[in-house]
Amino acid sequence: MPSDAPSDIDRSRLSKSESAFRTISEVADELNVPQHVLRFWETKFTQIRPLKRGGGRRYYRPEDVVLLKRIRTLLYTDGLSIKGVQKLLRETGTRAAPEEQPVSEAMSVADVPVGLAREEAIRLLTELTILRDDLRGALQSA
Repeated sequence: MPSDAPSDIDRSRLSKSESAFRTISEVADELNVPQHVLRFWETKFTQIRPLKRGGGRRYYRPEDVVLLKRIRTLLYTDGLSIKGVQKLLRETGTRAAPEEQPVSEAMSVADVPVGLAREEAIRLLTELTILRDDLRGALQSA
């Protein structure tokens, strides 16, 4: 008995355009995360605002998908915490980093003027020193 459902080969020909809205299942499949993770991220990142239709069905705009890819990379590849990603999005806005590129590689040191690279290195060293001291204190008190 023939099936009315398109085969895997047919589905590849029916792929949506880049500007098309995506359902939560399509986005979850594309990002390789469960749907409940996307719903959770909506509660943590106010920048994610899918269009909701009858019955609460979510439709993600192309810019939502780009932002979700960025959030996934920041969380899973770069190892940032949710609070860290929230802070980064507040500071940088929702503009996307280069596609599928970890934050650490988004800008090379050669792209930064020498004075700025030195200032950033000093700031990072100071933050790391504070974190180290906090961790030592926590370990000693434990």
